[in-house]
Amino acid sequence: MKKTWGDASLPQGMVTFLVGDDEERVEHVSKCVLCARSVVFRTMFGIGMKERDAAEVTVSDTNLASFTAFIEYLCADELNLGEGEQARRALELRELAQMYQVPRLELLCAQALQESVGPATAVPLLEAAHMTGDGRLLAQCRRYVADHAAEVRASGGVEQLSDLGVAKGLLGDALDQVSELQGAMRALGAVR
Repeated sequence: MKKTWGDASLPQGMVTFLVGDDEERVEHVSKCVLCARSVVFRTMFGIGMKERDAAEVTVSDTNLASFTAFIEYLCADELNLGEGEQARRALELRELAQMYQVPRLELLCAQALQESVGPATAVPLLEAAHMTGDGRLLAQCRRYVADHAAEVRASGGVEQLSDLGVAKGLLGDALDQVSELQGAMRALGAVR
């Protein structure tokens, strides 16, 4: 908030966001605060773009719950992943953080995703990491699936798999493990 003090270039006033296909409203958000927290908002509201003087801005690439959590983070510095599907919300918030160039939120979401890897989330997170190019999360999920294969399978993780590239990667991991086990068995047989 210190960034908002004494900067006459920051816009004054409020903006209402119309979010998603249903254009649900997130009302009365300070343009000044948004500009202080995001380079993208600073450009949007500070330089002659059409949104500069707009009272309403449409945001179609997200849903109301995720965008509200994003605005809450910008205005109150609180990360709210909600109840239940926290991994999904963290993915959505990370995408918004990338889009609006909010690096600290992006890091917080990445950390939340890494902490949420479990039997039921490993495969969907693996696919999301593959799709977004998140190498760290991808490696963590691959390792988790390899180390906890029975739990992932019992949770329905295999049935959740929809990306052929990820399926090929997991098959390659399994074949590597089989090869390592065979090598260990041969080495053990040679010792006897």
